[in-house]
Amino acid sequence: MSDVVVLCYHAVSPTWPAQLSVTPERLEEQLRLLVGRGYRGATFTEAATSPPHRRTLAVTFDDGMRSVLERARPVLAHLGLPATVFVPTDLVGSSGPMRWHGLQPWLGGEHEHELVPLTWDELRGLRDEGWEIGSHTRTHPRLGELADAELAAELVGSRERVEAELGAPCHSLAYPFGEADDRVVRAAGDAGYRVACGLPTSFERATPLTWPRTGVWRADGPFSFRLKVARPVRALQRSRAFRRLDVPRRAVKRLLHPGRIQRPWRD
Repeated sequence: MSDVVVLCYHAVSPTWPAQLSVTPERLEEQLRLLVGRGYRGATFTEAATSPPHRRTLAVTFDDGMRSVLERARPVLAHLGLPATVFVPTDLVGSSGPMRWHGLQPWLGGEHEHELVPLTWDELRGLRDEGWEIGSHTRTHPRLGELADAELAAELVGSRERVEAELGAPCHSLAYPFGEADDRVVRAAGDAGYRVACGLPTSFERATPLTWPRTGVWRADGPFSFRLKVARPVRALQRSRAFRRLDVPRRAVKRLLHPGRIQRPWRD
């Protein structure tokens, strides 16, 4: 049986203090640790469907921010690793910052440039280097809050746009905000995706369309990262028990955000 580690990153910056951003030095330290343990790289689709190595590492980046090309790519190239980048297709190539819930504190400030997305030409260049380009929907909405027609348009439209721009099938999806309930998961399968991923607390169990990635954040120091990628911890995250253990945290989150719609299987 292959041991598969799938990491979820977003941005890479030496100065941006956002939780979704890690420094280049921390990124290299984390990946070098796993390479030193014998893990070898693969795209997310390869890792989720047919892991090519006894120890397989899939590095993924959500949102398609410019720092993936400028700061993450050199680190991965030095270590001989490919990656998968999931892009909100309607926003690719925008000259201004991307905007959705949670990014407001960084708009209009000194770090706004961190939110500028990659272009399709840049994504083709990454594809030519062995990277996978996957879907992150069209506009990065909370999928569980969309009507069925809107949900299908986000999922199908994004996949078709990736395929049209890259001239190859798009098999993979990352759910925005790491979230998907059972209706969204069914819609992802109906939209033609073979594999899809999010964060562990959104899923009742691990399947190809509910793959629980290990989220990596700015606050994750060496001990935290080693704990997260430990095989027993990852095995727990793929179990039904993990969802139940996370009930207290989700209850606190509902109290802190009472206006947000809560649904079954939601983080």
